[in-house]
Amino acid sequence: MENKKLFITDTILRDAHQSQAATRMKLEDMLPALEKLDKIGYWSVECWGGATFDSCMRFLNEDPWERLRTIKKHMPNTKLQMLLRGQNLLGYKHYSDDVVDAFVKKSIENGIDVIRIFDALNDVRNIEQALKSCKKYGGIAEVALSYTISPVHNEDYFVNLAKKLEKMGADVICIKDMANLLLPYSAYSLVKRLKESVKVPIHLHTHNTTGTGDMTYLMATEAGVDIVDCALSPFANGTANPATEALVATLQGTERDTGLDLEALSDVAAHFRTVADRMKAEGILDPKVLNVDAKTLLYQVPGGMLSNTISQLKQAGKEDKYYDVLAEVPRVRKDFGYPPLVTPTSQIVGTQAVMNVISGERYKMVPKESKALLRGEYGTLPAPVNEEVRKKCIGDDKVITCRPADLIEPELKKYAVELKEKGIGKYEEDVLSYALFPQVAEKFFATRDKKSNIDENGVRHLVVEDLSV
Repeated sequence: MENKKLFITDTILRDAHQSQAATRMKLEDMLPALEKLDKIGYWSVECWGGATFDSCMRFLNEDPWERLRTIKKHMPNTKLQMLLRGQNLLGYKHYSDDVVDAFVKKSIENGIDVIRIFDALNDVRNIEQALKSCKKYGGIAEVALSYTISPVHNEDYFVNLAKKLEKMGADVICIKDMANLLLPYSAYSLVKRLKESVKVPIHLHTHNTTGTGDMTYLMATEAGVDIVDCALSPFANGTANPATEALVATLQGTERDTGLDLEALSDVAAHFRTVADRMKAEGILDPKVLNVDAKTLLYQVPGGMLSNTISQLKQAGKEDKYYDVLAEVPRVRKDFGYPPLVTPTSQIVGTQAVMNVISGERYKMVPKESKALLRGEYGTLPAPVNEEVRKKCIGDDKVITCRPADLIEPELKKYAVELKEKGIGKYEEDVLSYALFPQVAEKFFATRDKKSNIDENGVRHLVVEDLSV
């Protein structure tokens, strides 16, 4: 790996604003910077997936597919990357294999080049279909290890998982450290072992929640990591990713020099600074998320989860309970068999912690997602669960042990028929938007379809009636 430049994926169009501003950056905020971003020379730009899909329709009144096509049109020279939650796609439950296949196909057709596929529990059975489909349709399959620390998650665990994923066909292995728990020397050791154990490139993703992200990247770079995730400075640090410019400057003139131009980065950053300033003024970007909180090392709470927790407590008028909830998170996590805290398990554990604190009694209120996790509907939990808690939450319900998606009948056609019967939706992609977020999509189509239906990119999509499934 010596004498080879470090590649950078910039998260400014996805994870950076998801972690700091609840995914509220609009396409119009991005447009003025796209052509400049395209000229930087990144390995990829992460611009889609994660919470952007839901947020586009639910809060911004934007078609996520249209956003993707527009970004592709303005950034033809840069690989576009998305985050996909394996069998959960971009939703919060498992979907049938035919829906996963169609979604991956359409993502690649509309402009995605790299799909980072992960499963919150590191259950490889939940990654199989998305990985297979990504390869089938010509995408770059970057498969992630959801990094966490627990009595069962050690270095050997992750090295063995990486070997398994490489055998399954992963083109790139990503260490996905969503809460900045991977400390610098641990990063050096893990990356070194991965480089010795697998042949595919290693991509490292972390945040700066605990203030160690830059040091983690530096040590990983020394160990030979191939690619890292950074965010342009206006949306960097705190709960988001380390700043692109800082790492580029650090490595200038070394054998791992990124080759990126600081002035060009600074020019694009100036645009996003105006966006960040506006979001702060509007109260969308909460200054709390910019602070370093070393307590994250105890709570293991990722950025997106922190902003969700703040928002849930605000709605309940219980903001003073913030630290009580953070202290409850690791207790719930232990009860639930130590799932890594990444979507959707971060939301499930976080919401349960909020309810335990607000209601004053642990597991008095149990959302259906908590029950589903304890029933095995999301896959195998990494460690044994607290059986007393499971009994209180799901009673005598049977716990499933097979691949959860094996229990789901094909459902793509059913969604297409539903759309047709309701007389909503126009394009093939609409079936997928509806499959993931039925109520949100239905409301969104009603607004969108009052407008002109001409696709400004000249892309013609099949109408729902023509969907052959």
